[in-house]
Formats: sequence, structure tokens, C-alpha cells
Amino acid sequence: MTNKAIRLILSVCLLIASMNTFSQYFSWDGKTLLLDNGIIKRKIVFNKDSSKWVTRQLLLKDRDDDYISGECSDFSLLVNDVITDGYSGWSVISCEPVQDGLQGKGAGITLRNNTLELTVNYILYPDMPVIRKNISIKNSSSLDLKIEALDIEKLNLNLNYVESWLYNNYGRMKHLNTYVGDWDDALMVIHHTRSRSGIVLGNEVPGVIKRTAYQTGNQNIEIGTTHPGQDYPFRKWLKPGEVWKSPGVFIALYDKTDNGTDILNGVINDFTRKFLGFRFNSITKKPVFIYNTWYPFRTFVSDTLIRSVAKAASECGVQEFVIDDGWQVNDNGMTSDKGWGGNYGDWLVDKNKFPLGLKSTFDYIRSLGMKPGLWISIGSATSDSKVFKDHPEWFVINYKGKSGNLHFMADSSDFHTSCLGTEWVPYIKNKILDMVKDCGLAYVKLDLSVLTSAYVNDVRMSGCYAKDHPYHRDHEESFIAIYENVLKLFDDLHKEAPDLFIDCTFETEGRLQLQDYAFAQHAEGNWLTNIEEESPVGSLRVRQMAWWRSPAMPAGSLVIGNLPFESKNIILDVKSLIGTLPIILGDPRKLPARKRFEIKQWSDWMLRMQDKYNYMSYRQDLPGFGEPQDGAWDGWQRINTDSKMGGIIGVFRQGGMDTRRTVFVKGLDPLKIYTVRLAPLDKEIVKLSGKALMEKGFEVPLTEMYDGDIYEIEGK
Repeated sequence: MTNKAIRLILSVCLLIASMNTFSQYFSWDGKTLLLDNGIIKRKIVFNKDSSKWVTRQLLLKDRDDDYISGECSDFSLLVNDVITDGYSGWSVISCEPVQDGLQGKGAGITLRNNTLELTVNYILYPDMPVIRKNISIKNSSSLDLKIEALDIEKLNLNLNYVESWLYNNYGRMKHLNTYVGDWDDALMVIHHTRSRSGIVLGNEVPGVIKRTAYQTGNQNIEIGTTHPGQDYPFRKWLKPGEVWKSPGVFIALYDKTDNGTDILNGVINDFTRKFLGFRFNSITKKPVFIYNTWYPFRTFVSDTLIRSVAKAASECGVQEFVIDDGWQVNDNGMTSDKGWGGNYGDWLVDKNKFPLGLKSTFDYIRSLGMKPGLWISIGSATSDSKVFKDHPEWFVINYKGKSGNLHFMADSSDFHTSCLGTEWVPYIKNKILDMVKDCGLAYVKLDLSVLTSAYVNDVRMSGCYAKDHPYHRDHEESFIAIYENVLKLFDDLHKEAPDLFIDCTFETEGRLQLQDYAFAQHAEGNWLTNIEEESPVGSLRVRQMAWWRSPAMPAGSLVIGNLPFESKNIILDVKSLIGTLPIILGDPRKLPARKRFEIKQWSDWMLRMQDKYNYMSYRQDLPGFGEPQDGAWDGWQRINTDSKMGGIIGVFRQGGMDTRRTVFVKGLDPLKIYTVRLAPLDKEIVKLSGKALMEKGFEVPLTEMYDGDIYEIEGK
């Protein structure tokens, strides 16, 4: 037998093995697609006579009750203003195995009618009661098609709405009856109280164009994009033969609980961490203590100032040092005296502030043992910039037909927002990469509005109204074009600089304190808010924001500023920040040496804990503690639930009247012995089995009205 023949046989064997591996989660007989990973089961039926494609069954292992009612249209969209769904006269072209590169496997069904060819991809995961879904849409007609109101998942539930709670807003807020979600509803839970079961609705559509709806008809759910008539309506134009692939959505089933949020700390926490491809979780060396210059220095930075601040910051144990706004100048070379909002667009180093350039400054920062970072506005330019003068066609056109500003006021003639549906994208990518390479940046904070303002409620002040930009033909299509190009820009930056930490702010995402799955899949961090209240209010707000967004979102991606070094209770602030990605601002030069040493002890402790447990990839609610609020206790845990070797927990007294609480820790190995140590000096408190820590717990005393303790939970 020749080598060529042997290679051919091996290739066929590998193909068959691959097909068997993929098909373990589905079967297809030409009429019925059965999705089944042993945990969750879904039956989708093709009726050749009526040409319909409908979901007929959705079940959880060991549970006979169907989660859906009757047959469901499976998906829905508007095509040139006409509803197209599972009932719209389909023929099945093929069923192929698909995978997502994250252990997800399933089936891709290609359907065709007179105008469209859809490939509906259903993905299942090992040991997860989850089905993820996306749709590729091909224009198979001879005319341009307008795609709107895309419901990637569309089902009717068998969970009576009268007996159901809806947990909206990251699964943290309760609602009854009809609800149409917005940008803060990347994840919702519908909990049926009588049957003690429910369904999770996950939406990976980016930013303000996501829509997750419940009970707008008859116990229906819809997960996908915004509809016409909403504030930011989704639209995608397709030319003949053109293909567009939607973002993903997912559903997860659960039962046997009276608490609809239990699944957040269990299945959803595990599923999103392992299988949604979060950029933060892929970092080998995660940052655990960052400094940023924005508060109190604002734009008044210089080489002299930065060097003195950096020296003090390094003595506090800071590991990454970020220079915020104010380092830049436009091509005219004039230092701005306007403060915020000046000298945007050309992104040249202000030699009046940094005579030897930023590289010299960052070399000094590196000599102190810290990694350098830099702020850049991803889509802003001022009128005095060369780029705006040379390429006015790269900027958004507002609803008045003029060059627009999407950040703070519609009629500003000096500040302009670029359109990321133009050639601005390669321009700003190269500007960022030049700074990354020249200065050896490890961190970039990419900021300010690109699609809609986080501060202005006039929905007309959004997107781009130009009809001749390369990536969109009208205002509605500009939303998806801008978001897709922002996310692609992040991916392209990572290709050139794989270890670069991208901090995409909520302003760039488009709404106050917005974080969602789409951005977490492409950017490591999200500057989530600016908190400047004195402790204990400031530290409480940090913990409130972290609780609100996690565990639905990766806690390590939540960058919460602006608590300062000179806070009257900086240690409580640091302890509070350990529940997310700790970032400190302020002026460390104001701290005495003993306080700098104390903060460095915490920094060193965080590094040790991260090396031992990779705790930055994990966060769960601490059992028995709810939303942080004044007059109560609150807490969190960051236990490595994969290795079961332990992790850390934080417990806080926020004016609560009791002076001690019993703390229980979940996610441990019941048979393993764990040592509980008080941070940062590793004082041993108790040794207990995982079972005892989960069921009996240990006492935490806090004598001060406003205080907190952090503990290591180490397994042997």
C-alpha cells in the first residue's frame, strides 16, 4: 500500500471519528433534529408538507415536564418588513456538525426559501444544561434585503407567568409580567415558583442593540436584537449573495430550587467562564493591582509629575501604572490649556510635558517594576487635529446633517466623534499599535463614546446618519456596523499585541456602567464607573457595583475607579476592590511610608493568592449575604471551583448592628481539609473540612461599624 493510500485511509478514519464526536450531541433523520448531551434535550421538527421548522420539545434530564408549550417558531426576523420565521416555507438543504472552538459541539441546519438561506447553529456543551445558538443569513434573492427585528431564539414557555418571577438587569432585579429588556439585560432568569424550575436567557448581542423580551405575547421569550420603533433599532442590509452571521444567544434550564439566582452562582458562573471565551480569563498573568492618573490630576500630567507619583505608587505595590488623558497633542504642536476634551485625534506626544517622549517616562516606570499603560480615545478628534482636517468624511454625521459629537453635546463645533463605519478604523488601530510598540505598553484604556452617549438621553444623538459610509448605508445599520468594527478592532490589536490588556470603558460601550458578553469576549477589562465618594460610601458603592454585575459577568473584567490612595480608609477601599479588578487613583505621594508599606502588604498578598488559586477568574455570592447596603453585612467569595484547592473570601460590616457573623463557603471539596487564614499576614483562624465550611461555617468578628476582613481558604 502506498503512502498516499495510507494517508487517505487515515484521513477518512479521522473524519469519521470527528463526525462521531460531533454527533454525540445530535441526531438527524431528515425530519427531526434531536439535540441531547445527556443533560438537556431539544427536539426540532421539519414538516416537509407544510414546509415549517419548529421546536417541539425542551427538556431537562430526569424531568418529564416540558419547558415549552406546543410548537414554537424557533426564530423570527423581518425581511423587507415581512415576518420570516420557522413557518415561512422552508426546505432543508443540509445538516452538518458544527463546533465553536470552546468544546461546544452541535448541528448546523441550513434552510432555504425564496429569498433567504439560513444556517441555524445549535451548540451544546459537556455537562451543561445549556443550548447556545446563532444564525447565518444569506441573501439568496436578486434584490437587496433589509434584515430587522432578529429574534435568534423564539419560544413559548410552559411556565405560567402568574406563578413566575423575572430576574432582569444582570439577573439581580425582580420583575413581574411583561418585560422588554434593554442593554443591561445580557442575562435574565425566569423562575417558576410552583415547579421550582426556570430558564436562563443569555444575550451576546453588543451594547444598546440587544433585546430580550418576556410575556409580550403568550408566555413567549425572544432573545436577539432590537426591533423597529425601539430607541436603537437593529438593521442589516444584505446584497444578493451576501452573508451575515449573528451574535450568539443561549438558554439554560434548571430545577429543584426556590431561588432563581442559584443558577447564577452555579451553572451560569461555570458556563460563561469556561465556554463564552472571555478575554480576561485567557490572560496567563492577570493584573491584580493597577494605578491610573485621572483622579486627581485630570489632564495636568507631565514627565516630572509622573515620575514622582510612580515612585510612590511602586512603594505601594502597584503592578501596572496607567497615564490617563493629557499626554497628547495634535499636529499643531500646541499644549492644550483647556483641560479635558482637547488635542484629540492625532495622538502625538506633548513634548512640552514629556520632553524626551513617553518612552523615557515608561522606561522609568518599568525600572520601578511596574508595567506601563496609556489612555487613548478610540473615536474622538478635535477641530484642530490634522486627521479631522484631512478626513472629515471619517466622522459621524448627526441628525442635523452636520459633523457630529456623540459624547456630550450634539452641536459642539470643536469636538467630533469618528464613525467606525469608515477608514477611521485602520487609522486609529495603527495609532494605538504605534504607541504600544514604541512605549512597550501592556495596558490601553480605550475611551469615550463611539455609538451613543452614556450621559445624554436624546436618542437622536446616536450612530451615524451618513448614507455613503463604507460599512453602513443608513442610521439604523450604523449601530451594528460600529459595534462590529469596534470588536474587530480589539481582535486586530490582539493579533499584533497578544498580551495587550484592553480596557474598554462603559462610555465606549454606550451606556452608564454597561458591561456585556460581547465586549467581555473581545476586551479584557471595562472601566465601569467613576466613584469618588469618601469611605465608607465609596467602598460600599464599589461592592454594590461588583455585586450587581457579577456573577453574570466576569468579575475580573470590572475596572471600578476612582477610589484614591489618600482615602481616609484606604485599606477598607482596597479590601472592597479585591472583589473585582483592583484599581486605585489619587496621589500616593500623600501617604506616609508606613501606609505605603501596609498597602504593599496587600498587593503582595494578592499576587500570592492569584498564583495559588487564579482567583481573578472566579467570583460567587457568599451564602447568606445579599446586595451590599448600609445597615447590613455583605460579602463575596472567589473560590476556584475547578481545582477545589481554595481561594479567597471577603466579609464586610456596613453599619450592621451585629458585631459577628457566621460565614459559610461553597464550592469546596467536602472531604478536603481547609485552613482559613486572615489576610494579609496569614494569621490562622481555623482548620475545617470542606463539608464543615459549607454547612457549619466559621465566625467573623468585626468590632468597627464600617470594616471588612479578607480570608484565604487553603486546601491541602
